[in-house]
Amino acid sequence: MNTNTYLSVNNLSKHFGDFTALKHISLDIKEGEFICFLGPSGCGKTTLLRAIAGLELPSEGQILQAQRDITLLPPEQRDFGIVFQSYALFPNLTVAENIAFGLTNQGMKKQEALEKVREWLELVDLPHSEHKFPAQLSGGQQQRVALARALALSPGLLLLDEPLSALDAKVRAHLRHEICQLQKKLGITTIMVTHDQEEALTMADRIVVMNHGVVEQIGTPREIYHHPASEFVADFIGAMNFFEAHHEQDGLLSINDYKFTHSNKISGQSVKVALRPEQIKVSAIQQTGIKARVVNSEFLGSFVRVECELENDKLIQVDLTSELLDELKLEPGSVCTLSWKSEDALIFEEQAA
Repeated sequence: MNTNTYLSVNNLSKHFGDFTALKHISLDIKEGEFICFLGPSGCGKTTLLRAIAGLELPSEGQILQAQRDITLLPPEQRDFGIVFQSYALFPNLTVAENIAFGLTNQGMKKQEALEKVREWLELVDLPHSEHKFPAQLSGGQQQRVALARALALSPGLLLLDEPLSALDAKVRAHLRHEICQLQKKLGITTIMVTHDQEEALTMADRIVVMNHGVVEQIGTPREIYHHPASEFVADFIGAMNFFEAHHEQDGLLSINDYKFTHSNKISGQSVKVALRPEQIKVSAIQQTGIKARVVNSEFLGSFVRVECELENDKLIQVDLTSELLDELKLEPGSVCTLSWKSEDALIFEEQAA
């Protein structure tokens, strides 16, 4: 991957009346990088994508693309292709005409455009589909055509606005893989908006996690998953358990009667401890740890997710192999002990209200 910065967003804000959709967003995207804007509905990710596309003008800040200031340029003067959730194909045009539309508008001869169309249809795995109409294609095939249409213009930047959310799970997983392969093959700088964490974790080189118009964290999928920068990121990405803990003294925390060490600098008395379901160890009742009762178990193929209830009625999720579940004879109503390695525990100080 090229280390050159291709797109820079500097101190970008967007206001809609009294509502602030984006608050001082700054980020750099490298050439050839695949970036995901990830966050819940209303977090500002689509507004940020639309600002980059020129479909929303920012209230303040600057956007540079290949060192060119595009902040206030209309969309047609920016170098990007865009694919929407709804495909946005022309229903009265054939697949070939849809893909060739932008090419012929740019003055390319019809025969040359058709040659290009055939090349792109091969690339998106839809050969011999040029004479079909969108209504004759499945959702996944229509999204491939939309992708080919966006890429046919050889843009410097590809923008994907929740392109897979209207598709069923199996098609979504397949197309996810295909988009990644195509992006790597073409080396095109790509930004995708999604609220689907699995999509972001499997596709992105880096993830921009957003919440309430601000960037909570930017990092690789591994960094975001294993080292979340805030309680929000920890809770939003993957399954996470939170425990209320008491700060006993430097280097020591307690949850109920279970004491464990840590290496964080802590100022207050109360903290939250976060642990992934796979990081929690389940053992017999006489072991050191937190006492819990098994409420339910869910078979998820490669592992079993066991729901345990603590003395304060809080529910905790633990992931085990089927073999370990059988070995420990954990059934609803069984009593057990939960523990973990100190280094696995993420510590978050209580946020001031």
